[in-house]
Amino acid sequence: MSILTIVTESDAKNPVLRARSKEVADISDAEIQRLIKDMQDTLAIAKNGIGLAASQVGKNLRLFVVSPALGLNQIIFINPVIAKISEKNKLVDEGCLSVIGLYGKIKRAESLKIEAYNQNGRKFKMKAEGLVAQLFQHEVDHLDGILFKDKANNIWEQESQKS
Repeated sequence: MSILTIVTESDAKNPVLRARSKEVADISDAEIQRLIKDMQDTLAIAKNGIGLAASQVGKNLRLFVVSPALGLNQIIFINPVIAKISEKNKLVDEGCLSVIGLYGKIKRAESLKIEAYNQNGRKFKMKAEGLVAQLFQHEVDHLDGILFKDKANNIWEQESQKS
């Protein structure tokens, strides 16, 4: 088990958070497989985290993992593409492991269809709505070099939010 360091927006030495990630060329590569496992281990101990993009651990690759606690069939998304997205949006609260302590209101599509490859190189499609659709949009934004706060309104610090 290897826990990776999560890159934060304030880490000027690592501009990967703002770069468009590159496609994973060889999913079976041992380094990619190790990265997947390490990302899963890192996400498992991340407080309040339900998803983690490769760019958040300093790797410029189109790959993200989601928490098994969400109960999805697939938890590894390699070279993901949002194939269809609803026109109906919802304003939701959002935060990020790479933007510590900040939250904001962001408009996200209520449902979508995503296509990706799993860790075995098998292509799959998945429909998602609600929190899972929000998560997929958030993680794909990471792969495009976009942070939630770039799109959010009413940004607040965790301490200042009232219950």
